[in-house]
Amino acid sequence: MSEQQRAELVTKLRGPGAAQAPQQQRTFFTEGSTTVIAIASGKGGVGKSSVTVNLAAALAAEGHRVGVLDADVWGFSIPRMLGVSGQPVGFNDMILPLEAHGVKVISMGFFVPEETPVIWRGPMLHKAIEQFLGDVYWGELEFLLVDLPPGTGDVSISLASFLPGASVLVVTTPQEAARKVAELAGKMAERTNLRPIGVVENMSSFVCPHCGEATRIFGEGGGAEAAETLGVPLMGQIPLMTELREGGDTGTPIVVSDPDSPAGIALLETARTVARATKTRVGRPLTLLAGPGAAAGHAH
Repeated sequence: MSEQQRAELVTKLRGPGAAQAPQQQRTFFTEGSTTVIAIASGKGGVGKSSVTVNLAAALAAEGHRVGVLDADVWGFSIPRMLGVSGQPVGFNDMILPLEAHGVKVISMGFFVPEETPVIWRGPMLHKAIEQFLGDVYWGELEFLLVDLPPGTGDVSISLASFLPGASVLVVTTPQEAARKVAELAGKMAERTNLRPIGVVENMSSFVCPHCGEATRIFGEGGGAEAAETLGVPLMGQIPLMTELREGGDTGTPIVVSDPDSPAGIALLETARTVARATKTRVGRPLTLLAGPGAAAGHAH
């Protein structure tokens, strides 16, 4: 391609006016039709990433255009859970995401071996999130799900600074200890200009694979209490099933492999509830804000 053709293609991918946009305010998703939903949890081990990939696959199965940004830079697991591997292609400083089950995906797991730890502090994490948001060609998405690391650290704060007003879905288990910490994640979202929209209670009960009986291993009521404390609805209660865990290991979400299972049905219903709750956001443009004098940069 000639230089002119390359420049015209980049303009088309990034949107009109992107090249002339001032560095301190870069336009993110110029079509203004993307709803960003950050999936947060107060602590690890509550199944946040499992919920993320299944909600994404469920939304895609419903005909929506969906992307997943794996913002858990230290503990990335989205590539394995969605069964996607390889290295994204770069073009004129843009990154083309990979795709699985109809979902576009970007993750640090595409750039480092799975067994290699990422030992980064705040500034590098901030730059990585900025690049994943601003330098990846997502196309015309309806939903971008962001899998946050557990807690209320650097990545969550960076996302809030780049996307003020984005929605947050809090994941917890029924257990009291998980519920209390999940509430902290929801309160952090409110204080950083993010918008909590609901709570998902994962591992609500264990469904016996032999008799189908449900046992509440982690107690009950944690999701409802967290939702009440945060003033948002309880959007779903997901049972724990062996097939749900197996799907995460093999890269086939249960909403794809067994949508009629108790967990598959619960996740599909949760996805529909989330889509309905956030539809008022669709059509509003989102702005990617960078610090004064900051450039897009790359996370090497």
